Amino acid sequence: MRDRGLAMHNPLAPDLDHILDHSRDLWEELRGQAVFLTGGTGFFGRWLLESLMWANEKLDLHARATVLTRSPEAFRARAPHLAAQGAVTLVSGDVRTFDFPRGTYTHIIHAATESSTKLNELDPVLLLETILGGTHRTLDFARSCGARKFLLTSSGAVYGRQPPELAQLPEDHPGAPDPMDPSSAYGQGKRIAEHLCVLYARQSDIEMKIARCFAFVGPYLPLDAHFAAGNFIRDGLNGGPIVVSGDGTPCRSYLYAADLAIWLWTILLKGQSCRPYNVGSDQALSIGELAHMVADAFRPAPAVQILRTANASKPTERYVPSIKRVSSELQLRPWIDLPDAIQRTAAGIQRLRKEK
Repeated sequence: MRDRGLAMHNPLAPDLDHILDHSRDLWEELRGQAVFLTGGTGFFGRWLLESLMWANEKLDLHARATVLTRSPEAFRARAPHLAAQGAVTLVSGDVRTFDFPRGTYTHIIHAATESSTKLNELDPVLLLETILGGTHRTLDFARSCGARKFLLTSSGAVYGRQPPELAQLPEDHPGAPDPMDPSSAYGQGKRIAEHLCVLYARQSDIEMKIARCFAFVGPYLPLDAHFAAGNFIRDGLNGGPIVVSGDGTPCRSYLYAADLAIWLWTILLKGQSCRPYNVGSDQALSIGELAHMVADAFRPAPAVQILRTANASKPTERYVPSIKRVSSELQLRPWIDLPDAIQRTAAGIQRLRKEK
């Protein structure tokens, strides 16, 4: 008997309804099917699992999700409403070495990755080994369990440094991370992970879907990591000031988590195999502008402190995707604009804190 009541008192209900409104025609493919997900406690994995269970209940899909986690106990503590679902099974293991669960899984989502800047600095070898070993192991499982579709959450880091004269990065940009730069371990790992997917596709009938993810905002975004948006929202929730540790000139763009979930499900279920899709917003703004936009989401607006002085002779650092491919081929776009996304993120974090 399937558990009911996921919708009751869910602090993310408006966002989950938004996801369902823009993906309703996708879910029939998952009716009665089994999904295997790595990275279920991370930002991507959590939104994918939340939205799957929401659609499962609303549309009576009878789909099942098996989630690989290093600590089922920690997962239950973080997401008790998901862990209590009869449609969710938790499997303990390391993504590089996990024992294959029995049964057939039609859809595999590999969202487990360690993108910590700190780990990239302290132990880039471990970071690289985790990305490659985890991808290899999950692909082996996909092949052994009869999977039809596989989604890799890759990264815009595969392009390397964005040329300052290039406003947006298209999927066919020939750039790459510098192999002589130790800090490029994350981008190098994701690049090879994509290549592994292509090689496995040649040896199997699995459709390999690749999502090159950029920057995002939304509830569950870490507030104490290397994500500027999360740090600024944390500062705002604490009453300010909002502190920009650099000079505020680098340009980024941000997609809201609910739109991210729509995009990832669409790429998995409708995207072309072995054809990468950029995932993110194409509306660029500087980190300084982002800090002021976050400040404007609070009342009273906290002060913004930019700690370093900009060098006018230095080219602007950019990390902004082109989304022409995903727009033209899959009819995807950012539905929630950034000011609204920031307000939703702050409000969602506050509601989640109250639930604990």
